[in-house]
Amino acid sequence: MKRNIYLSVIAALFAGFTLTACSDFMEAENKSAGGQTAEQYFNKDASSLLTAAYSSLKNYGFNLDLFSRGTDLYIHTRGKSVSDFDTYTFNTENTTVTNFYSNVYRTINLSNGVIYYAGADSQLGQEARFLRNYGYYLLTQQFGSVPYITEYINSAERSYPRTPLNEIYSAMIEDLTSLYNSSSLEAQSHIGKASKQAVAALLAKVYLAAGWDLDTSLGDAAQGTYNVNGTSNFSQAAVWAEKAINGIGLTMSFEDKWSPFNEGNAEEIFSIQYERNGYGGDIISGGHSMHGAFGGYYGAYDASGIKGASSEDCQSQKSMYLFEKGDNRYAATYMMVMYNSSFDASGKPTWGTEGYYAYYNAKEKLNTMPICKVYFPYYYTEAEVQAWIDAHQNQLIADKDKYCNSDVRISLLTLPQVTLWVYVQDNKGVAKWTKSKVSIADYNVQTSNGACVKKFDDANADFTNQANDYRDIVVFHVSDMYLIAAEAYLMAGQSAQALEKINAVRGRAGLAALSSFSAYQPEYATTGNFTIKDIDLVLDERARELYAEGHRWMDLRRTKQLVRYNVQFSEYVSDAAAMANNKGEIKWYRPIPANEISANTGISQEDQNPGY
Repeated sequence: MKRNIYLSVIAALFAGFTLTACSDFMEAENKSAGGQTAEQYFNKDASSLLTAAYSSLKNYGFNLDLFSRGTDLYIHTRGKSVSDFDTYTFNTENTTVTNFYSNVYRTINLSNGVIYYAGADSQLGQEARFLRNYGYYLLTQQFGSVPYITEYINSAERSYPRTPLNEIYSAMIEDLTSLYNSSSLEAQSHIGKASKQAVAALLAKVYLAAGWDLDTSLGDAAQGTYNVNGTSNFSQAAVWAEKAINGIGLTMSFEDKWSPFNEGNAEEIFSIQYERNGYGGDIISGGHSMHGAFGGYYGAYDASGIKGASSEDCQSQKSMYLFEKGDNRYAATYMMVMYNSSFDASGKPTWGTEGYYAYYNAKEKLNTMPICKVYFPYYYTEAEVQAWIDAHQNQLIADKDKYCNSDVRISLLTLPQVTLWVYVQDNKGVAKWTKSKVSIADYNVQTSNGACVKKFDDANADFTNQANDYRDIVVFHVSDMYLIAAEAYLMAGQSAQALEKINAVRGRAGLAALSSFSAYQPEYATTGNFTIKDIDLVLDERARELYAEGHRWMDLRRTKQLVRYNVQFSEYVSDAAAMANNKGEIKWYRPIPANEISANTGISQEDQNPGY
């Protein structure tokens, strides 16, 4: 790891010179005959190093394997390969784990570099301290105890032992508390900069994680049982979540909150920034690919006019039943109606104002635009679907000569089957409706198999299926803090306050308030002795509110429900033993990468996490 970090620092130094090449300082230096050391350069301006630290978040801000897979919410369809993270068969040499570990430490070392050159209490140093602590939060949630390093690594030092987890949490809490109380950070920032609100949000998450990791003890992993041995960390998590909320009500609709035209809104606390305009590299592939994740395959984008998706990380059966009737988050999370596209002069779909992206760019025409795919949630009846078809018959046109999609497909999740309406031309060119029922297994091997997530759609995406999403990746936001507060209150023994926060989130979603935790009865099916607990309400609400945002694996690990949920809901885990090694050790954490153990003389194989 040290070799990787050092090389990352060198790369960051070169990036810094490039990023500040237009500054007066660099112009003057470019005209001189002499050179400068890093110390001379950054003592005068460490802003480029801070820019590199912010930018380094893009290396892991979206990570399906580590953030989403191996949970209860997502499945792979249409024959897509199952990930080692779904089956818990990854090992210490796994590339995804290794790269994540190295990339997060790169952020930490870049941040330490800013602090080294600019000072911990400078404006730059304060922002760097936030980024450093965010890096350690991710590392502790994925790996547990790790080397806690606060000095800038610019030497050949190779001995960094793992720091006990309680010491890491204590150091983070002390630093972040000081940062909140004494810094000159802005109160809020909606443009991806560290702020006091972001510090409070991170403190809430750190305290909550510390409460679970330090103050609870595991009972039965398969049953998800635990004992609470102390509540002070949970109480503090609630305090800091309230500070992050800062009195902000959930008055914005969920649809507006995630609109591509409403980035940087009042609920956003901290995000990883992307910008299409002015991007210096290949704009076609310089963004991220969140808009193409979490969805079925709808045909080739260049033949259908629908965004590219891969049939990976689609709705699991639990996800299909997760949203109850009346929850407006379903239609705001999933694209329920997809519009058809005609062909342009070159024979390609008309992109942007027709097809999938018409939903964003041709609002005034949606009532008349041809429809090609519709996905109804489970709580619709066939009669309601038929009524919808009758009301929209003029938009349901199967004309393979004019439109990209040669049929109109309407799906109703009447699980364990799916009812399909298909409107297609026969060999004589006459369009006719057919209706059939298929098993969910057969449905999942078809094209157009299920609704896709639209929360991360970029309305300005180019005609491509590459990493062309330039939406900012939201890391912390206000309704997340409501649910962090709810979880913290619940674990601190304050159920009434917890329920109040949950009901505020449900109220914005259009749902009635729950009178108690026991009043919650989800629609999804369970088997065996799986009974609904208070923590399940919190986790289900987080699943609905934060679906596909990349919190799920960490949520389940933190709350000690990871094994219980996988055994009950995952298609890829049969029992608790499938998540353990041959000694029966559960893989609660990711493995410390093999190359870290070989390169870091402060860590030996005996320090490896259980399960590996």
